[in-house]
Amino acid sequence: MTSIDRERLAGLLEDERAEHSLRTPGSRKLYESADHLFGRVPMTWMNKWSGGYPLYLATAHGNRITDVDGHEYVDFALGDTGAMAGHSPEPTVRAVQRRIGEEGGITTMMPSGDAEWVAADLTRRFGLPLWSFSLTATDANRWALRLARLVTGKPRVLAFSFCYHGAVDETFVMMGPDGETLLRSGNVGPSRDIRDTTRAAEFNDLESVERALAHGDIAVVITEPALTNIGIVLPEPGFLDGLRELCTKYGALLLIDETHTISAGPGGCTQAWGLQPDIFVIGKSLGGGIPCGAYGITHEIAERVRDYPDADLVDVGGVGGTLAGNVLSTAAMRATLGEVLTDSAFQHMIALATRYREGVDDVIARHDMPWSITQLGARAEYRFARPAPRTGTDSANAYDGELEEYLHLFMANRGVLMTPFHNMALMCPTTTAADVDLHSALFAEAVRRLVG
Repeated sequence: MTSIDRERLAGLLEDERAEHSLRTPGSRKLYESADHLFGRVPMTWMNKWSGGYPLYLATAHGNRITDVDGHEYVDFALGDTGAMAGHSPEPTVRAVQRRIGEEGGITTMMPSGDAEWVAADLTRRFGLPLWSFSLTATDANRWALRLARLVTGKPRVLAFSFCYHGAVDETFVMMGPDGETLLRSGNVGPSRDIRDTTRAAEFNDLESVERALAHGDIAVVITEPALTNIGIVLPEPGFLDGLRELCTKYGALLLIDETHTISAGPGGCTQAWGLQPDIFVIGKSLGGGIPCGAYGITHEIAERVRDYPDADLVDVGGVGGTLAGNVLSTAAMRATLGEVLTDSAFQHMIALATRYREGVDDVIARHDMPWSITQLGARAEYRFARPAPRTGTDSANAYDGELEEYLHLFMANRGVLMTPFHNMALMCPTTTAADVDLHSALFAEAVRRLVG
């Protein structure tokens, strides 16, 4: 395999940083003058963008973004799935404008008929019969974990090493070399020792799962069907079926979080792979960019909740929020699910992701790079490891900050945006074959310059 010349990489990266600074003075000026924002950005993770400062938005439509310096970009980041339907999809915009304008009301503490329509469509897609809404998948996960602890009477959660389920304290976890549960590095101000709330296991390792479950104190196993936020890690054959069997054996619930993995198809991996979760969580993509999330439960869990009349789900029980399920969010979800993220849209998106994967794979093979690319439906991601990582820990160990920044800046300086986290690309209904081919050509040139 071709080895990376680190000195050459450092030189190329410096060139790309200089080009980024030269071509985006408007973004740089806005960033440097943002004296009243913590970290100079609206949310501190925005400092993850390569080049020392983020690009500042002027307009966004479909899969095109224009920055304040007038540069247009083909957007493969798509809001890290939040804009999977494309930026400002017309049906969603119409529904939101109608709700705000002629109908009136954004948040009134009252439901509209849209909520039941959305819940029925989520049942059609994912199978769970009963749904409740949130503003983020983080909140949906938090509330679902509370319900799981309530109905099982068990205190702990099982989470996978380097998994990600939003800002949920119990899931910032990794498994140590001797199988011990450790707090994931970098966690800010944890409220408790992670071992008080969580046991860690390794994705694709059923033995580690059973060791954790055998303690008898696990209320719920929370997982994505494929890891995504540490790079895409696909489940090995039999892993998810084995996970379901182990949960049943040890009396733990199975929570599937498809906030990112809905890229697998209209019903995510749950529909495509025939999964059987007890609880299901999703967020980001449902509302076409309007904040929303949802969790679904089985009738059995609902009945078990009713066995605890003192659990105050109606008022101050810690489950729910005043803005959750507001009529603006449910209008946006109905339009996005009903008219944008349709079955035919997914066929188009997945076909383009396949084209994308094949283009990247061709470059990797041509130069014998020690990298790999993995596809999950409409999403694909290249990693600096070959073969592709099979666990969260393997994927974390494949991180290479300099390589990542070089590729991100090379793309951005030539009109293509990748997610600021890792090297993920997502297709939306307006992505075209020409957009994919542009990335393939740029990726080939970036690697050519790297290998000399």
